[in-house]
Amino acid sequence: MDNMIPLADKLRPVGLDTFIGQEHLVGRGKIIRSFIENGKINSLIFWGPPGTGKTTLSRIIVRELDLPSMEFSATISKLQDVREIMEKAAESKRLTGKPMVLFVDEIHHFNKSAQDAFLPYVERGDIILIGTTTENPAYKMNRALLSRLKILEFYPLADDHLRQLLQRGIESRERENGQGFEMPEPVRNTILNYSNGDARRMLNLLEVIFNIHTQDEAITVEKVMEIIQTKVSAYDRTGDDRYQLISAFHKSVRNSDVDAALFWLYRMMEGGEDPLFILRRMIRVCVEDIGFADPEALKICLNAKEAFEFLGSPEGDLFLTQAAVYLASAPKSNALYVLDKKMKPLMEKYKNTRVPIHIINPSNFIAARKGAGKEYFYAHDFKEKTTTMKTIPDEVTESDFYRPNEMGFEKRIKERMEYWKRVKAELKKRE
Repeated sequence: MDNMIPLADKLRPVGLDTFIGQEHLVGRGKIIRSFIENGKINSLIFWGPPGTGKTTLSRIIVRELDLPSMEFSATISKLQDVREIMEKAAESKRLTGKPMVLFVDEIHHFNKSAQDAFLPYVERGDIILIGTTTENPAYKMNRALLSRLKILEFYPLADDHLRQLLQRGIESRERENGQGFEMPEPVRNTILNYSNGDARRMLNLLEVIFNIHTQDEAITVEKVMEIIQTKVSAYDRTGDDRYQLISAFHKSVRNSDVDAALFWLYRMMEGGEDPLFILRRMIRVCVEDIGFADPEALKICLNAKEAFEFLGSPEGDLFLTQAAVYLASAPKSNALYVLDKKMKPLMEKYKNTRVPIHIINPSNFIAARKGAGKEYFYAHDFKEKTTTMKTIPDEVTESDFYRPNEMGFEKRIKERMEYWKRVKAELKKRE
């Protein structure tokens, strides 16, 4: 019966025109839409948080390209299952001439041997692998397999996206019951805030509201909050809650809200979360959101990790509290994070650029004959401890990659950089 189908599945889009979100992948001229319009597809990894459309988009691709397909989950499948499926895929390719699209949910749960089993089939074109993962594939997947896949990152849905889905859900309910369904704006906002970018999370909550609502009573914020509290009282460290709460913790720290950071920290700790999982995120925060504004932050977190591993829980839990307070109250800078985003495309642009001959060591006779090391100036031989010698390739026209801000210790980094620029400019004048 249709009313027994979960709302999230009932509203699942079947084509790009009804797919919401991820415009950087499905918009006009973007990679997924181009794949479909050109009738070709590469093996892919869909990486992103839960409820952002990874499974839905993979099914749309299969449907639009009219390719044979098979789905399975890495959380319940074994290596033998993988090998059997690979053989079926190869046989299907021989019979139909079409590669089979193999959709693997939570592919990072496969160990190295299972991931290796995909390699020859991907290389021969017997399968087109589409894997989804909520974990960073750079850390969770084999390099050999990863080198043959295109990683596409999915982002949490924006409120505008979620609002469209919410309205679709309400309209679906109205069609089924043949009557209007009134949902005040404050209630909608409460649902959106709870969803935190996760469409499935929002639609599951909406379905609970539909199931308990009676026509003679109004839907209120208080009623929705009561449902939410009941729904999330038990912390699931293997499911969506884990990623929602660690995200809430990270954003609270970034926003320098000590109370909120401690609230989400203790929600996770009291729910039984692995403290090392939280500490890993804290260490990431040190470089992504604090950086040189307070270099001590990284020391605090690494010391907290070492101290926790030495004492264990519960005695060592207090070190996480100490680290959380320090991070939330520290001066903030995302200059290193911005730098990282800037440098990666530059490396693609200049990946074939050679090292300037004068800064190559003449460590062998071939290099020496080519002039390696000639006109190299050893900075320590000069009073200023620097020279005007150019150490970046001539082809590189960009500059000022790292732009420090004025907060905390990073202000001193900025002053140091400006000092060296002044010294070099003065030396240039003397030449």
